[in-house]
Amino acid sequence: MSAPESRAGPLDNPSVQRVQAALREAGSAARIVALSETARTAQDAADSVGCQLGAIVKSLIFRIEGQAVLALVAGDHSCDTKALPGALEMTGKCKRANADLVRAATGFAIGGVAPLGHPRPLPTAIDHSLARFPVLYAAAGHPFCVFPTNLDELIGLTNGRLSDRVSRPLEQK
Repeated sequence: MSAPESRAGPLDNPSVQRVQAALREAGSAARIVALSETARTAQDAADSVGCQLGAIVKSLIFRIEGQAVLALVAGDHSCDTKALPGALEMTGKCKRANADLVRAATGFAIGGVAPLGHPRPLPTAIDHSLARFPVLYAAAGHPFCVFPTNLDELIGLTNGRLSDRVSRPLEQK
């Protein structure tokens, strides 16, 4: 298989097509990009795109009060799970969702969870630290696909709540 054919493959994936359709329906001009390397982790995505780690939007699914919720966090930050319920005006403990809940709530597998295109809207908190970057890159339904956006568009696409409490910088090694 030639390189162009293998790159086009992920764009034909039904999950990727669902994200592109959701972007279009929301009025976004963003086009999904197929990467030559995986974007399964934030660092992989930043390396593949050629951007700073913090410009990668991590889509993290948690469970609060038995309900799936979404935290959109900068790649160079971790989610503060103690602050997440309050940011979403919920109570109860926040727990990381297992792979089955992630798939049921979003329709995506871990490693390609997009911030939109879910079967039903999820309560969403958005990390305010993403405002540092004029262009952000979010997963697009496949480990080799991302789409460019910005913070204002991301808020509109997800109907998310911007919060300066839901993340903290990752520990430097």
